[in-house]
Amino acid sequence: MRKLVVLSFITLDGIMQAPGGSEEDPTGDFKHGGWVFSYFNDVLGNVMDKQMSEPFDLLLGRKTYEIFAAYWPYEKEGLIANSLNNAKKYVVSKTLTKLDWQNSNLINNNIPQEIRKLKEQDGPALHVHGSGNFIQTLLRHDLVDELWLKIFPITLGKGKHLFAEGTLPVAFKLLETPISSNGVIIASYARAGDIKSGSFEQDKPSEAELRRRQKLKEER
Repeated sequence: MRKLVVLSFITLDGIMQAPGGSEEDPTGDFKHGGWVFSYFNDVLGNVMDKQMSEPFDLLLGRKTYEIFAAYWPYEKEGLIANSLNNAKKYVVSKTLTKLDWQNSNLINNNIPQEIRKLKEQDGPALHVHGSGNFIQTLLRHDLVDELWLKIFPITLGKGKHLFAEGTLPVAFKLLETPISSNGVIIASYARAGDIKSGSFEQDKPSEAELRRRQKLKEER
């Protein structure tokens, strides 16, 4: 079975919308597009080159496919351009009927089942870029094996979040965490089973604690 990897640029408050430019995705009157630009340096460039140097297939939502298909086919040089243009692409959309970017295949029905079938096939890892709405489906159905995150030292307050409602309570383990000179945390995680919980509660709760618990029950 091959891995499904989500590669995402996110802010400290978990926003992933329009990191690359002001016109990338202004949905919801988002005004901060291009927030990655001033932080991008050789360290991040080398990390991206490394992560995209191995063979992979692309798995994209409709909006990210349209963004990529309007940009990368016209970039003919560089490792990232070559990797994306040559990769086999799977595009999840219920509205698209034609895909012009080379090596693109449409998935428009039974999305979770079709993704599971893709994962069960032989082949390279499946890389997901952008695709905020589609990622929620992947997380809700526990289809993500690894998260390759670049966490930028800013907050935006408003925008599309990587982890939205419907995300399952699951555990991840940290694989690596280099940090760039300007404070970008490059954190890669792999799925690690279920949540393991415990408690720091007293063996014998105080009367004040019992009253607090009772108050919470009454407020539900």
